[in-house]
Amino acid sequence: MELILKQDVQNLGFKDDVVTVKNGYGRNYLIPQGFAALATPSAKKVLAENLKQRAYKEAKIVDDAKKLAEALKALEIRITAKAGGEKLFGSITNIDIAAALEAAGQPIDRKFITSGVVKRVGKYNATVRLHREVIVELPYEIVAEK
Repeated sequence: MELILKQDVQNLGFKDDVVTVKNGYGRNYLIPQGFAALATPSAKKVLAENLKQRAYKEAKIVDDAKKLAEALKALEIRITAKAGGEKLFGSITNIDIAAALEAAGQPIDRKFITSGVVKRVGKYNATVRLHREVIVELPYEIVAEK
């Protein structure tokens, strides 16, 4: 079954992509949730026309994302957390990284940050997806609270 995605779907594709999925996944999940629409020939023509009109705007969005990526690379993120020796009391997740970025003046939505759960003091990397073409490795450090 061919579908046109109406918004980004994790591990499937980005908005306006034409994807092929199994019938049950498309009929029972993607279409009822509003994530996708059937890819009929007329819908594909409309999509092609919309993408052609949106190409200029997309180039500007990509440039803005690249500028933001450079600004993020220049940041030095340091997160303080309570720890007993090397082990943290609790954990550091993408929510904490998003809060640290917002405190540094670069608000990024937490769903675009992939870091995993960190339970020890040290230096780590998080992946920030600013655009489908712009993905940044963000180094950060977790230090023990004194």
